[in-house]
Amino acid sequence: MNTEAVAKRLAELCRKGEYEQAQRELYAQDAVSIEMPGAPAGALGDAQGLEAIYEKGRQFAAMVEAIHAHDVSEPVVAGDWFSVAMAMDVTFKGRGRTQMAEIGVYRVRGGKVVSEQFFYDMG
Repeated sequence: MNTEAVAKRLAELCRKGEYEQAQRELYAQDAVSIEMPGAPAGALGDAQGLEAIYEKGRQFAAMVEAIHAHDVSEPVVAGDWFSVAMAMDVTFKGRGRTQMAEIGVYRVRGGKVVSEQFFYDMG
């Protein structure tokens, strides 16, 4: 699968809320997931390896009380890289409702995502 096909499939699955399915289908076993440097205390950190990435997703899901809306943009592809903008209106357990927006930047090698990195405002 080339980068554009991986990007389109990832966006399709994320729009359906099927994040772990996207990882199972599209990620390399040794993929890495990188959060913003200086993320606030309590934020999920970086993860190395597919099992750790699954766990990171499960930890995020466990913090969520309700997802009111979410949106995933069309991917922008450049060589082995692509990016997707994501927005979410979510209520976190014990923290209330918030609007989140981020850019995910992904690298593809051998038809699989080998890295993802997220950029967002920390406020």
